[in-house]
Amino acid sequence: MLILDEDQTRSALPWAQLIDAIEAMFRSDCVMPVRHHHDMEVPGEENATLLLMPAWLPGQYTGIKTVSVFPGNVRRGLPAIFGSYLLSSAATGQMLAVIDGGELTARRTAATSALASRYLSRPDAEEMLVCGTGRLSLNLMQAHGTVRPIRRYRIWGRNREAAKRAAEEAQALGLRTEAVEDLEAAVRTADIVSCATLSSEPLVYGDWLKPGAHLDLVGAFKPSMRESDDTAVLRSVVYVDTRAGALSEGGDIMQPLKSGLMKESDIRGELAELISGASTGRTNAQEITLFKSVGAALEDLAGAILAYEMTTERK
Repeated sequence: MLILDEDQTRSALPWAQLIDAIEAMFRSDCVMPVRHHHDMEVPGEENATLLLMPAWLPGQYTGIKTVSVFPGNVRRGLPAIFGSYLLSSAATGQMLAVIDGGELTARRTAATSALASRYLSRPDAEEMLVCGTGRLSLNLMQAHGTVRPIRRYRIWGRNREAAKRAAEEAQALGLRTEAVEDLEAAVRTADIVSCATLSSEPLVYGDWLKPGAHLDLVGAFKPSMRESDDTAVLRSVVYVDTRAGALSEGGDIMQPLKSGLMKESDIRGELAELISGASTGRTNAQEITLFKSVGAALEDLAGAILAYEMTTERK
């Protein structure tokens, strides 16, 4: 049985191939039950979350990801997310691989956002702003830079020193990046705004978005969480990774739906429909687009299969 640690998982999931693998999985006959989502009490701090995400390609591969999200880890200097992915044969049930779940999650999340950006952001997008300083920030920069000609990256976080450190890490990777303190000013000039936080209150306001901007929301994965305000949703053409996920977990969509500011029919399409052509993507250069992602098990399965096949082919 193959065991891939964090570094090995990262090496086995190059951006271009991962983005293409996720796109192909959205076109496939993958079976994806609704994921299990459980709150776990942590005495003296915020609740943690346990996620269980199964998916399978009939007769080929099956897998399940277990993920824990502990918001309080930021005060311990630890990642908020830990997890593992178990990949098996869908023909025999034989266990094939155990893959680092945190790295797989971070990379497939960023790759899915980049896949959506391929259909929704302006092809000439050159400036990207990332809100959040966790492990996803660098991944989002690299992934979006794979599909768009990004020349300038900016990063904002509530912790200024963390934003500076993240910018330095990006610079070390060859990305022209700077940390910013004025979030509104940075949003107003950005072609792509990508949020990856655990915020419970809006960070990005719709009045700040310039014509033609693309808003990418990948954090705030609970109904009580939110990274954008009502105006951002109302000014945008809205897309989601999956309707089932966005309508049950994504606060950026669920809250305006609950208040009556938007209807389910206001969601123009989900990612599978964009890929198949059943839903139109960006229709003009001035349109503001919004993509809300809460994660889908087929994305993990696509990444796990790619990591397994890339690694075994190298041996």
